[in-house]
Amino acid sequence: MQDNLDHLRQWIGRKETRIDVATTWPVVALAATLDRHDPAPVNGDPIPPGWHWLYFLEAKPASELGPDGHPRRGGFLPPVALPRRMWAGGRIEFRRDLKIGEALRRDSEILSVQPKHGKSGSLVFVTVRHTVHAADDIAVVEEHDIVYREAARPGDPPAQGKPAPQSAAWRREITPDPVTLFRFSALTFNGHRIHYDLDYCRHDENYPGLVVHGPLQTVLMLDLLRRNEPRPVKKFEYRALHPVFHTERFTVNGNPDADGSKAELWTTNAAGNYAMAGTAYF
Repeated sequence: MQDNLDHLRQWIGRKETRIDVATTWPVVALAATLDRHDPAPVNGDPIPPGWHWLYFLEAKPASELGPDGHPRRGGFLPPVALPRRMWAGGRIEFRRDLKIGEALRRDSEILSVQPKHGKSGSLVFVTVRHTVHAADDIAVVEEHDIVYREAARPGDPPAQGKPAPQSAAWRREITPDPVTLFRFSALTFNGHRIHYDLDYCRHDENYPGLVVHGPLQTVLMLDLLRRNEPRPVKKFEYRALHPVFHTERFTVNGNPDADGSKAELWTTNAAGNYAMAGTAYF
C-alpha cells in the first residue's frame, strides 16, 4: 500500500495547460438547460459564475476511455486504483467575470494526494488547482477535490443522510429528469456513465438511479444566487455530502447571512437531507 501511495504522490506538482475561447453556444445551451430565458449573449457579455466549466473540456479518443466512461487513469490525474471516482467539492475565487469572445487559458496543477479511511472503506482524495486567465488577467482560481472510493457491494446499506434546514429564504424545486442530466453531460463532455446509463448505475455501481452531477448542483446553487441576489459572488466553497438520483425531486436552497457578507446554500434530496452544501461570499 505504501509503495502504491509513494507512486501516486509522484503526481504532486504535475502541471497541464489548456487554451480555449469563450464562445456563445455553450452559454446559450446551459441557460436553456437551467430553464433560464436569458437574452442571446454577444461579445463582451459576462459569463455567469461557475460556467467556466463549459470550457477546457477533455476529449480523449474512445479507445482511451475506461469502463466507467472516464479517460483511463495515469495521464494528468494519478492512476488511483480505487474504482469509483466522485466530485467531492471545492473552493472557487471569482476575481473577475469571464466575457464572451475572450481567449482563455487554464493552468492546472496537482496539489495533493491524500489517503483516508471512512465508513465505506479506503478513500483517496486528489486536489487540483485550476487558474483561469482571460485577456492576461487571472479571472478564476479554483481548487477542486476529487475522491476515489472502493466499489459498492450488493447489500451495502445506503449512506445515512444529514437533515437539512427546512426553511429557506430562497428555494427552487428541480426535477432531475434524464434529459437534463444528458444535456449537462453533453455540455461538459462528461462521459461518466453514472449520469446517463441506468443499467450501469444499478448493476455496476449499485445506485438506485442516475446520479445528479455534483457540478450541476453547484451551478444550480450559484444560479439560485443570480435569481435572488444582485451582488457578485467573490468566493464560493462547496462540498458533496450525499448523492441525488433522477428518481427524486430535489430542492436548491439559500439563506443570506444577517450581516450580508455571505449566504449559505444547499441542495436536499427527497428525504430532506443535505446533498451538497456551500457558502457564497460577497
